[in-house]
Amino acid sequence: PRRPPTFPRMDPKPWPKDDCDAINHGTTAWMLVSMGLVLLMTPGLAIFYGGLMHRTSVIAIMMQCFFSMGLISLLWTTIGFSLAFGESIGGIIGDPATYFLFDGLYPCTPVGYPMQKGPGIYPGLLFAGYQMTFAIICPALITGAFADRVTFPAYLLFITLWLLTVYCPLCHWIWNPEGFLALWGVRDFAGGIVLHVSAGFSALASVVVVGPRVYASVEDYKKANVPHNRTFVALGTGLLWFGWFGFNGGSAYAADGVTVFAVVNSCLASATAMVTWTTIEWRMTGKPGLVGACIGSVVGLATITPAAGHVMPWAAILIGFCGAVVCFSCIGVLHALHFDDVLDVWACHGMGGVVGSILLG
Repeated sequence: PRRPPTFPRMDPKPWPKDDCDAINHGTTAWMLVSMGLVLLMTPGLAIFYGGLMHRTSVIAIMMQCFFSMGLISLLWTTIGFSLAFGESIGGIIGDPATYFLFDGLYPCTPVGYPMQKGPGIYPGLLFAGYQMTFAIICPALITGAFADRVTFPAYLLFITLWLLTVYCPLCHWIWNPEGFLALWGVRDFAGGIVLHVSAGFSALASVVVVGPRVYASVEDYKKANVPHNRTFVALGTGLLWFGWFGFNGGSAYAADGVTVFAVVNSCLASATAMVTWTTIEWRMTGKPGLVGACIGSVVGLATITPAAGHVMPWAAILIGFCGAVVCFSCIGVLHALHFDDVLDVWACHGMGGVVGSILLG
């Protein structure tokens, strides 16, 4: 009889028993779930954006969102994680050799420098994977601003350079304990500044550079801005809302009371922003709309992100209300200035992150 194939066993020496015993199973389980939830947000974003676009642009924008999951994962593993969380070089950037190809991050190696220490210990490799899901969705957010105007090769070059020169340094400044903004006391619970402000204002800058879309007539322009599939918008919103529990809740890096605050506050802020946005739209147009309600809920989630684990539920309601009012107004500002931000990324994500960060104090 044929012998079954044999495979080399993984060397257990890098994983001392003491380190494996130090891993908190509850926290590790929650972080694994959170990583999956945040990764799910990128397909949710693709569906959300696809529903908002004209039918001729759906495949292009969904491809851009999905391909971010491939390219950014590889960039993050090779150099991005080290630039963000590696040993700090003057509080500006991480040493790119610190965790090259996730070297030194093993399944039973507890989180050490520069990540959390304490009773809620989880594997450093899990932290790197969780942060990778954040890095994936952030450049995908920007695609909604310059839709229909950027070729796929140009998009790949853009998100590569943007990740390495904008996202990773900003992540290092705020979330690495040795980053200069972290040392100044800047707080960003789950990425209101690192993700939403950076993506939103980068979206605005990209719109200025690429210029507006060109149409033969006003009627063609209006047709291009009508969402082609409201069902996709609602489905994408549901996936984003669900995934945001891992986005904000996982950023507590433990399964404890702070996690509960983050999850409940996220839900309350989103609900408040949805009601507020729908009310404003209803009063201005004479009827409520499903798309407006969905956009409002996403605005609430973006606005509460920097403060999710730091505030009481009543404050989350206030933050959701303020975020909806400010972001709705900023869409009018974009139109008045003739900035062709197709899916209002700056108004909803950029200004949402700004409002939440300011209200956090």
